[in-house]
Amino acid sequence: MENIFKNNSRESFNWKHLGDIKLGRGNLGDEMPVIVYRLMQYTLLDVLHKEHGLEKANEFFRAAGYLAGVELSKNILNLDLDFDSFISHLQETLKTLKIGILRMEATDAETGEIVLTVGEDLDCSGLPVTNENLCVYDEGFLSGILEVYTGKKYKVQEVDCWASGDRVCRFKGSPM
Repeated sequence: MENIFKNNSRESFNWKHLGDIKLGRGNLGDEMPVIVYRLMQYTLLDVLHKEHGLEKANEFFRAAGYLAGVELSKNILNLDLDFDSFISHLQETLKTLKIGILRMEATDAETGEIVLTVGEDLDCSGLPVTNENLCVYDEGFLSGILEVYTGKKYKVQEVDCWASGDRVCRFKGSPM
């Protein structure tokens, strides 16, 4: 297999780039502490912020979240389910992967708008209150999932966050 890190013409992300985790981590397994994930996430965000400004750094994170949502949908989720069954499946998947606890608050069948919460969010639950919404990666992640499932582009915006003083992250999704 070609070394994807030494090839300047590296192909776009592909699910296979994640490797065989069970083979490679026979002793340590496929889990790690949230602090390690956040260490990678927030140091990367810091570097991007310093190099490109906060708005651009957030654009990069949102785009990465979107790609992750698309790829997770195509490789793990059952896209053939009716909406209620899909949401139940998504809830179980996010819980199993320890991303967070998804709850559906509202849906509008006519407009396609959706409001959902993520409790114990991997990205922010437990952070100090800074009076800001921080989960731009999640915005992209959820928009990618919704787009793959519905076939429509979605704009997802976080309206409440642990870091803004709430105890769940609340997202509003609207078809574009």
